[in-house]
Parts: sequence; C-alpha cells; structure tokens
Amino acid sequence: MTLAFPFLALIGGYLIGSLSFAVIVSRAMGLADPRSYGSGNPGATNVLRSGSKAAAILTLALDAVKGVVAVLLARWAVARFGLHGDALDWTPALAGLGAFLGHLWPVYFRFKGGKGVATAAGVLLGLNPWLGLATLATWLVIAAFFRYSSLASLVSAVFAPFYQMLIWDVGAEAAVITLMSLLLIWRHAANIGKLLAGTESKIGQKAGAVPRKRSSLHGKH
Repeated sequence: MTLAFPFLALIGGYLIGSLSFAVIVSRAMGLADPRSYGSGNPGATNVLRSGSKAAAILTLALDAVKGVVAVLLARWAVARFGLHGDALDWTPALAGLGAFLGHLWPVYFRFKGGKGVATAAGVLLGLNPWLGLATLATWLVIAAFFRYSSLASLVSAVFAPFYQMLIWDVGAEAAVITLMSLLLIWRHAANIGKLLAGTESKIGQKAGAVPRKRSSLHGKH
C-alpha cells in the first residue's frame, strides 16, 4: 500500500492541475476564451492580452495555488499515514509533477493546456519555499530587464534544478524539478524561435486581436 501512495499522488495532482484557470476565470468574468486569441495559450500572460489585468492576476494566482495545494495535500497524506522511505520523498514530489502535467494537458479541457510556468512556481513553493522564492526572484529580474515573459521563464527553468542540487540536495525533488524544467523549455520551443527572430511579444503587448464575446441576443439592424 505504501508504494501505491506516490502513484496515487501523481494521479491526484494531475486532476488538480487539470483545472485550467485561464479558461475558468475568463468564462466567469465574461471574457473571450484565451485559447481563441493572442498566442492561444491558456495562461496568465495571454489572459493579460484581453485587457483585463484582474483576470490575468487571478489566473496567475490560482494556477500557482493549485501547484502548492497538490504538494501540501500529499505532505498531509505522508504525515497522516506515517509514510517512510521512498514513499516519504516521492509522494509530494510526484503530486507536484502531476499538477504540472495536468496544467500542460488538462483532462477537463481536451488536453489543451498552458505552458506551466505559474503552476511550476507553485510546485516549487510547495516543495521548498526558499527554492520557489529564489526561482521567482530570477523570473522577476529577467522580466524587469528584458520585458519578455518567455525569456524569464526559460532562464528560471534552467536555474531552478541547479539551485536545488547545489544548495539543497539531489533526490526525488531534484529529479522532478529537472523534468518539469525540461518540459517547460520544450513547451516554449515556439517562443525560443520568436526570441531569436526578434518577433516575440513583450509583457502586456497584444499579440493578436481579442474577439469580443458574442451576446446571446441577436437582433437585426
């Protein structure tokens, strides 16, 4: 039963991570589906292109929170059931990985998800708050200087596993963080191409027309 906990944590984390808050928040606030404009990515950066800063901030916060929640629930289970050995280390780490994978390929939204930056940050904060803060600081510095969300995310993804292995330890958490970083870089392949070509959109810049949400009332003029 002990060995089953990490697997259950992975599945549970995936179901939590599959809550695509970019879509949920946009619907709740009467905005267009973020998958229909801009980069087409259901994430906070693209929601910002709708012109609603409140929706973007709420999306960012909730996407991060689900990563934290997945890890904390797994830690609670570890303490509640007295897990030890490999299950003690891998259960929270795999719950975080599951949340990240759920954001990338959400089961509730036809497996079309975001790039996972905010959720990855939440997972890091849940696993190791100091690591999460160090990675967040890296993102903020790069974003402030260069104004490219994608570049800040890529640099943070490269540094996060090195922070973990150099300052803390090499183990289950380091393995999961490294895998998340590699997936995050892969998900930004198109952005890397745009950065090299000088066509990448900066933070707050509109990357495409935002369609207005259709009214349910259609009248002839």
